[in-house]
Amino acid sequence: MKTERILDFRSDTVTRPTPGMRAAMASAEVGDDVLGDDPTVQRLEERVAELLHKEAALFVPSGTMSNLIAVRLHCRPGDEMICEADSHIYNYEQGGYAQICGVAARPVQGYWGLMQPEQLEGLIRPQNVHFVRTRLLTLENTHNRGGGRVQPFSLVETLVGWARRNHLALHLDGARLWNASVATGIPLHEWAQLFDTVNVCFSKGLGAPVGSALAGPKDLIAEARRHRKVLGGGMRQVGVLAAAALYALEHHIDRLAEDHANARRLAAGLMEIPFLTLMPIPVETNILLFDVAPEWGTAAQLSQLLKDHGVLMLPTAPQRIRAVTHLDVNSQDVDEALGILRHVICEHRPCQNSS
Repeated sequence: MKTERILDFRSDTVTRPTPGMRAAMASAEVGDDVLGDDPTVQRLEERVAELLHKEAALFVPSGTMSNLIAVRLHCRPGDEMICEADSHIYNYEQGGYAQICGVAARPVQGYWGLMQPEQLEGLIRPQNVHFVRTRLLTLENTHNRGGGRVQPFSLVETLVGWARRNHLALHLDGARLWNASVATGIPLHEWAQLFDTVNVCFSKGLGAPVGSALAGPKDLIAEARRHRKVLGGGMRQVGVLAAAALYALEHHIDRLAEDHANARRLAAGLMEIPFLTLMPIPVETNILLFDVAPEWGTAAQLSQLLKDHGVLMLPTAPQRIRAVTHLDVNSQDVDEALGILRHVICEHRPCQNSS
């Protein structure tokens, strides 16, 4: 049992530009963005600032660079940021906050990505020459390693209130903030207004090939432009990429609801397959995690067997696999993947072969 084409559920970063997006890229008006001459980049930055109700925004090559710039804006070497222990900025950005910014991280282990207010009490370092200075609180919404969970708005308000009372800066890694907004119906700007700076990504669920944006006050974004340059993120005729992001903003936000529905469809099917456990329940957006029972085998073994049958999913731990829905997979693809997954689970038992 093998599909005729590859069904790729590894990430929503694997999407390819749609025909409409490619046409927008081909016809984009461009200039030298480092010199401030690219009109398409300017329109994109203005549009992002408008959507988030921020004074300004800056187009950057990646969410990693966007988050790194934010840390540099809010902290100096020897400062400390508080983050969730499974957050992207702590796990998947090579510790850039330490390598490049000289900033320490104080991780707090949340429950599937959600920190609780009581966990933050007492974390502010005393004003003493022996200690780093606590300067920044970062949150991630939606939460990747939390299985695409949306940070509840009331919880975010409480955490932000604690940070404000303690004079901390606030940064939101909102790479998938679009998903949080679509899933909850809460407008983007209501999430964004709680934070000093916000990172949003175009190359995940929105389907653009490259790019993120950092939004915030004009003075901080002007300084962010300097940081982007020294980090190698100054780009020239990049309007061809900005055009893809603009197209995505106009055409691909509302359709994220389809990805969420397909993720729920996939989750419902997974729960009927033996040896697999969905973690956590319920699935809220387009990311789901499931555990493989050790008596069947490992996540790596299952992923390889799925690959052999034309389905790509991502092992993230010895027994855990991540699957992500996006605009390049539809409901029929989900059903086909479920059929293959069921076949593989029922026909193979690697743990028996190794005994």
